Amino acid sequence: MVAMSGGVDSSVAAAIMVQQGHDVVGVTLKLWGGESDSGCCSVSDVEDARRVADQLGIRHSVFNMVDSFNEHVVEMYVSSHMAGLTPNPCIECNRHLKFGDLMARLDRLGYDILATGHHARIVEQQDGPWLARGADRMKDQSYVLSMLTRSQLGRILLPIGEMSKDEVRRIASDMGLRTANKPDSLDVCFISSQKGRETFLADRVPIHSGKVVRVGSKEVIGEVPAIETVTIGQRRGVGIGGSARRSYVVSKDHSAGTVTVGSESDLLVENIPLEQLAFRFDVPGPDELLQIQTAAHGRVSTAFLAENSLYLSHPIRRVAPGQTVAFYRGDLVLGSGVVRS
Repeated sequence: MVAMSGGVDSSVAAAIMVQQGHDVVGVTLKLWGGESDSGCCSVSDVEDARRVADQLGIRHSVFNMVDSFNEHVVEMYVSSHMAGLTPNPCIECNRHLKFGDLMARLDRLGYDILATGHHARIVEQQDGPWLARGADRMKDQSYVLSMLTRSQLGRILLPIGEMSKDEVRRIASDMGLRTANKPDSLDVCFISSQKGRETFLADRVPIHSGKVVRVGSKEVIGEVPAIETVTIGQRRGVGIGGSARRSYVVSKDHSAGTVTVGSESDLLVENIPLEQLAFRFDVPGPDELLQIQTAAHGRVSTAFLAENSLYLSHPIRRVAPGQTVAFYRGDLVLGSGVVRS
């Protein structure tokens, strides 16, 4: 079974599986029933996947997972913002839908393997399969797959993980696939780019204004219209006018309705508290220097893990509570955790 999103990566993944002689069916997940113009969930993506499947001569099915998507991704997204967190909906979609519900259907329908078009690799080691960074570091998606379990990795194929994006597009073009030049999807798929996050939340829950203060001061210097949408590190849209000082959000107290801004140096931290820690095989000891990544294509830092906190080799910008940190041993993904408040 090949998960086909309607993009070029999953199209080429399906083509490779066909070329290798597998008995292939393409499936597209209907995840979002509302307005969308940012890819991944639109009607046109389903049609693109169907047309590519026709070109490859394979069957194609659409699985309706709207209810599960609403429960595990959309409702989580809204409730996290209401709790003052900054969630990562793509990781939760992978956890619950693409590698949760879909793999359950894999079993029920009698398929052996799930293949996807993610830019990441599965590397066989003596103790089993490990997830690893993709060959194209600019497109690497191992971070958003860092929640995969050991058992899941044993039943997944990532056919384009050894390729660059240019190679993927070249293969699609040579095969005449309609998705060869289709742009990548970059935004949260269930939020319209015209309406934006604030309107999306306001349509579902009450949102609240917040006062803005500077680090070390209680003086109110501005106001934000929706404290729920403010995130750590944000520089624009914090309601302090044309100040000559470049200011960043360094913290927010959702219950008090206060956003604190400061300089870039005020953002720097030396440790990151974590929860929901999960590891593939062994838990790293306090003496092991880990590589960590705090965003999909973020800078790699190093840290020691002790007592559910990361102690950084060098200070980095504070990571917003609710975000995921992925742990690496070289290129191999060791596990992940979620930043706690």
